[in-house]
Amino acid sequence: MHIEEKPPYDTPFEWIGGEDKVRALVDRFYDLMDLEPGYKELREAHGSSLQDARDKLFWFLCGWLGGPDHYQQRFGHPRLRMRHMPFSIGILERDQWLACMDQAMGDVGVDEKLRSRLGQSFFQTADWMRNR
Repeated sequence: MHIEEKPPYDTPFEWIGGEDKVRALVDRFYDLMDLEPGYKELREAHGSSLQDARDKLFWFLCGWLGGPDHYQQRFGHPRLRMRHMPFSIGILERDQWLACMDQAMGDVGVDEKLRSRLGQSFFQTADWMRNR
C-alpha cells in the first residue's frame, strides 16, 4: 500500500506563502505574458490592459488555494467555464497559459512539490476551459 506524504501545510494557500506570494505569482504571470513572445496569443486574448485580469486571478487563486474567498465575496461563484466562453480558447491558448503559469511559479520560488501538484490541477482546469 502506498501512503501519500502529507503536505507540510493544511492548505496550498499556506504552503505557497499566503497573499503576498499569491500576488507575486499573479504579477509575475502577467508580466511574463507581456514580456515573452511565446505567450503572444495568450496576451492578445486579454485585451489592452491586464490590471482587471491581475486582480481577478489574484482574488480567485487566494480562495482556490484555500485562503480568503476574495473572488466569491465580490462576484459570487466563479463559474469559470461560463466566464471564459466569450474568449476563444484552444489547445494553443491552454498550453501557453500553463507554460506561463509554470514559468511564473518557478520564478517566484514555489516549492517543487507544490508546483507539481498545482500544475496538475491547473492542467485539468485549463483543459476544461477549452471551447474550440
